[in-house]
Formats: sequence, structure tokens, C-alpha cells
Amino acid sequence: MKRIKNKTLTKIGLFLMAVLLSFHIFVPSAAAGSVSAQSAVLIEQHTGRVLYGKDVHKKLRIASITKIMTAILAIESGKMEDYITVSNSAVGTEGSSLYLVPNEKIKLKDLVYGLMLRSGNDAAVAIAEYVGGSLDGFVYLMNQKAREIGMVNTEFANPHGLDDHENHYSTAYDMAILMKYAMDNEQFQEISGTKLYRSPHPEEEWDRVWKNKNKLLTSLYPYCTGGKTGYTKRAKRTLVTTASKDGMDLIAVTLNAPSDWNDHIWMYEMGFDKFEPTKVVKKGKIDDINDPYYEKKVYVKRDFVYPLEKDEKGSIKIEATLIKPNKELWKDEQNIPDIVGRLDIYQEDEEIGRLPIYYKKGLSIDEDESFLEKIKNLFLFILGVQSNG
Repeated sequence: MKRIKNKTLTKIGLFLMAVLLSFHIFVPSAAAGSVSAQSAVLIEQHTGRVLYGKDVHKKLRIASITKIMTAILAIESGKMEDYITVSNSAVGTEGSSLYLVPNEKIKLKDLVYGLMLRSGNDAAVAIAEYVGGSLDGFVYLMNQKAREIGMVNTEFANPHGLDDHENHYSTAYDMAILMKYAMDNEQFQEISGTKLYRSPHPEEEWDRVWKNKNKLLTSLYPYCTGGKTGYTKRAKRTLVTTASKDGMDLIAVTLNAPSDWNDHIWMYEMGFDKFEPTKVVKKGKIDDINDPYYEKKVYVKRDFVYPLEKDEKGSIKIEATLIKPNKELWKDEQNIPDIVGRLDIYQEDEEIGRLPIYYKKGLSIDEDESFLEKIKNLFLFILGVQSNG
């Protein structure tokens, strides 16, 4: 009996150890303070502010996170509902595959879902040949778009990220800039955040079913909203993901990261804990304008929100620059331009934002608001809904 009891205890001990190890794999240590990646960055999605960085401009291989660029170019082509014919060269592409059939006709949209969820290299080539006219033509479009959006340390040589070119590389920061750009597109957001997708199979009665490889999205991190995985023997593990919590949207990138799931969770938790979206400028009338010509007449049309640490709120400085009024010409308000200046927003000495300043023609902003309030009160009186009940 004693030996059996010891064996039972040993099995229980091994089971508990396995459970603890599984938690260690996916739950980052709060005291870690760093990431396993060779290069990593965390940015706020809308402003691009870097919240964490490690060798962010180091040029490295990027593997299948390349496909973020392939996907956004396909979406922007406006041909997502087109049916395309899959070539033999696309079917023969090595590595991860959707197992496309030679000469099958498939929607470009389905290919983009397969590209992003299952990382199909065959899909990447099929997309490139259709959207770019050829692989070389598509690579040209990739590099053109990279220059347009400010990816200054990036060169693309293929649409999938395989290790077949030496001149295919990027940086953690550039890939964050690419994801920031892509996430402004609603269709890309939807595809990136899809956990499961079905596509008709041309030779079978059943559909192809593609489950997203991004485990942060499907199981590990409840705030993850999308992303793209990558791996090759030379690039190692690469990962781009997005996450949203408490009104703040973040993007994380890791290159050559043995523990990328942990890295991303650690960066997100640090970012959500240390920073909060702060309304630095509120839309509406601009106060503290000394020029009597502009007083109570100028405003901004939108809020400016910026991620700040709690002790950074006093570091914000706002400067208004207004054009000199042409009082003779502007006697007729129709001659006054709609935009009469700009609002520059600084944190310490770094400019973090700029908003156009608009001129309110007719009633002053205060008078206009007062008039609207009177109309509102009159409307409520007619309905019999007065403040005294």
C-alpha cells in the first residue's frame, strides 16, 4: 500500500509541475522588465507614440509578418470580390500553404483571409500575381507603399517573407508603422481579428476551414484584437499584434523572439498599466486668446488624445499661431478664411500633434451656444418637459 501511495503522490506532483510549467509558458513575470526578442516595440495605434522599445531600428528578417503589406495592398486594390485563377507557380510555393489547386478560381477576399489566418505562401504569390501583374510588379508596389508611409529601414523582395532573398528585411518600428497604417482600414481590421474563416473548396463538398494562428487572439490574451505570426529558420519567430483596453489601442512587434507570446503580453500589460489616453485638447472654443479680433471666435473641430503616464501631464505645452487679421478685407466675413491658424502641441520639447484652428463666422461661439440652449429650452417647454417637472 505504501508503494502505491508514493506512486500516486509522485503522479500528482508531476501533474502539478506540468500545470505550473504551462502557466509559466504563457503568463509573463511581472518582474521580468524585458523581452526575449532581439528587437521589439510597443506603440499607441493612433498617435504612434513609442511606449516601449528595444533595438527598434535594427534591420532584421521578418518572415511572414511581411504578409501584412501583401494584405493591405490587396484590400486597397479594390478587387476583393474578383475571382482569380491560381497559377501553377503559386501552388508550388514552399512552406505554409492553403493547398490551393492549380487553375482553381477563388475570390481575392478568400485568399487574403487565408493569407492572414493560415499564412498561406501560395496565397501570397497568387495575390501578388493578380494585384501586381507579376511578382516583380507587386514587390515594386510593396516598396512604393513602404516609402509612402515612412518605413525608411525596410526593403521587400517577395510577398510572403520566405528566406529566398537577402534584400528582404525590416525593423520592429517600421513594422509597427505598417500595422498602424493597415489598422486604419476597416476591412483589414476585420480580417486581422477573425478567429475562424470558411472558404469553398473547388473539388470537394466541404469548405476549407482556416483557424487563425495568432494564439493571443484565439486563446491567450483577451484584449488582443488581431495580428500576424511569422517564422522561418533564419528569421526565427516574428509577431505583430494589436490589443485594446480601457479606450487605448496598442500595437506590439517582436523580431527573433523565442518567447513572443510572453513578450507581447508583458508589453501590453506594461503599456495599459503605465499609460492612459489623456484628452490634451478638447474640441470647441479655444480659450486664452488675447487678440480681441479672434476672442470667442476660434475653435478646433476635434479632441486631441495622447497616451501619457500620470506624472507626464504637466509636461504638455500648447501654442496657438494665428494669421494677422486683414481688418479692411475682413469687414465682410465671407472673406475670412475658414482656417486662420494652427494649434501646436508639445510634450517637453517634442511636437506630438498639430490641429487647424477654425474661425466661427456670424455669432460668437458663446452667443451661438447660448442661442442653441434657448432653442432647446423652448422646445422642452412646448413639450411640457420643464426642469421643475
